[in-house]
Amino acid sequence: MLAYLASKEQFLKDAPTIDDIVAAQVKKNLNISVGHSETQSWRNSLGNAMFHVMSDTSIPNDSTVAVEYRLNGRKFRIDFLIAGRDSSGKESMVIVELKQWEDIVFSALDGHVRTFLGGAQRDQPHPSYQAWSYAYHLSTFNEYVYSNDLQIAACAYLHNCKSKEVVGDQRYQSDTVKAPVFIKGEIDPLRELIKTRINQGVGEEMLKRVDASPIRPSKQLAEAVGSMLEGLEEFVLLDDQKTVLEKIVSTATEAMVGQKQVIIVKGGPGTGKSVISINALSRLSSLRMNARYITPNAAPRTVFESKLKGVMSSGVIHDLFSGSGSYVGVKEDSFDVLIVDEAHRLKLRTQYAKGGVNQIKEIIEAARTSVFFIDEAQKVTWKDIGEINSIEQFAAEAGTQVQYLELTSQFRCSGSDDYMVWLDNALGVKIDNESYFSPERFDFRIVDSPTELHNLIKEKNQENNKSRVVAGYCWDWVSKKNPNELDIKFPEFGFAAEWNLDRVNQAWIIHPDSVKEVGCIHTCQGLELDYVGVIVGPDLVFEAGELIAIPEARAKTDKSLHGYKKEMKENPILASQKADEIIRNTYRTLMSRGMKGCYVYFTDHATSEYFKQLLPSVETGK
Repeated sequence: MLAYLASKEQFLKDAPTIDDIVAAQVKKNLNISVGHSETQSWRNSLGNAMFHVMSDTSIPNDSTVAVEYRLNGRKFRIDFLIAGRDSSGKESMVIVELKQWEDIVFSALDGHVRTFLGGAQRDQPHPSYQAWSYAYHLSTFNEYVYSNDLQIAACAYLHNCKSKEVVGDQRYQSDTVKAPVFIKGEIDPLRELIKTRINQGVGEEMLKRVDASPIRPSKQLAEAVGSMLEGLEEFVLLDDQKTVLEKIVSTATEAMVGQKQVIIVKGGPGTGKSVISINALSRLSSLRMNARYITPNAAPRTVFESKLKGVMSSGVIHDLFSGSGSYVGVKEDSFDVLIVDEAHRLKLRTQYAKGGVNQIKEIIEAARTSVFFIDEAQKVTWKDIGEINSIEQFAAEAGTQVQYLELTSQFRCSGSDDYMVWLDNALGVKIDNESYFSPERFDFRIVDSPTELHNLIKEKNQENNKSRVVAGYCWDWVSKKNPNELDIKFPEFGFAAEWNLDRVNQAWIIHPDSVKEVGCIHTCQGLELDYVGVIVGPDLVFEAGELIAIPEARAKTDKSLHGYKKEMKENPILASQKADEIIRNTYRTLMSRGMKGCYVYFTDHATSEYFKQLLPSVETGK
């Protein structure tokens, strides 16, 4: 979607008031209202920096300038774009990613730098990568661009930055080769890049054709993605997983020319929701549908990206996998299919996006077919709104047909459905007084110290790096600000450990060193291990003959219950019920991550005894 579009000549005339002009166009064409800081950035970056760049008389006056060009179907906006023809007469464009950054330091995250934004120093993708990723998206997903062999160059211009010591470092060479980075004082080389690509103008119609073009993967990309994903053995389907996959593919195919569709797939832990999601993405991509895999929780997305990194370019990965907040203000039916894994974790609105209303509504509107994999008993934060009745409501408003599918075969926990039934009953999530669990098929143990728990997991982890310790969020994350401190401490056992490694971001569950640490719900939900060790904190205790949740026992740094105190003042009964559900769901999720076994340490002795009594045949502590 185009916000501002004009000839170079008109852009130079508009430069003195470009901030007001662009703000009005962004509101009119993109329906986005902007604040003072963004308009000021336009004044500095466009009215000053790019005005001087484009004042070169060798750049054709009738070349076309686009500002804040929103990639069709995406929330990302290209800062500045110049279009025309190159010396051979081919249609050509140059993307310029503009940054006002001044002080930049290295980041521990691969491909990132750190700079001061929003009142704090934050990790950001290298600007050359950002510029290149936009060019890559256009050249591989925009049908007009790849069908007409439209040439795209990309670069970054940090017009306030005085040193290339960080952004030009050798570690970023793979990005800067594809999209050079220019800093303050490098106006001439930036002009040269533009002039080598833009020799004559073509008017505004070319960019309008690009903007109006269908978005679908090129044939080569579709074939590559399909074969790469299908070739990974861990994504092979079994039993009813295959049936659900084929129903998704057939429904999505019909919806291309027929009625919009919503598919709701119910399935508990270990039923293969993520496996089907990845297979569906593979099949739909191979059919050249514009499909995306969505997870509200970043951890599964990061792990899948890590697994695919060796066989697929980072550009493809970032285009195919996204968070749930990427669809605010997206044009209706921009995507053929959106596949939402962990749909129970969807939020009311996106934290960093303006104008968001409801993520369920935004996803349904953005796609011809939207697929929601959901387990309402895995809602684990106050802001989780993913519920079947909400999906049904927004589907009805959008005039879509709704189909219901269910996954019943349980492949985690050694395929032991009895364990999941027993666990739901023990936690009070779903009551079944006849439930009985025998540890013959699934290795479940209750241990008497966190040290014993961690040692068991470390021993199991030596086999294949697929065992981890996790815990309820009942200990403040003090090590995040003070790396010399440990977070989870049991002095009586001589035990202390650190919360999940912040330096590896959301890939904690597969990082080889993370077995030393303790993970939380945010870095393991949607993923699985061979063996999981769970520390059940003081937020779930057995008192007066019943299992009760204690929200006040959660750590101050845990945002899962953010909103609880406010709602307690307004409606204490509903607030208590919701907090109770979240805490029980959290432990249900943690205790169902293991494929082969689950070992548990309860901080509350009475709670430990309660669970032991429910397992009369278990030899505990061994």
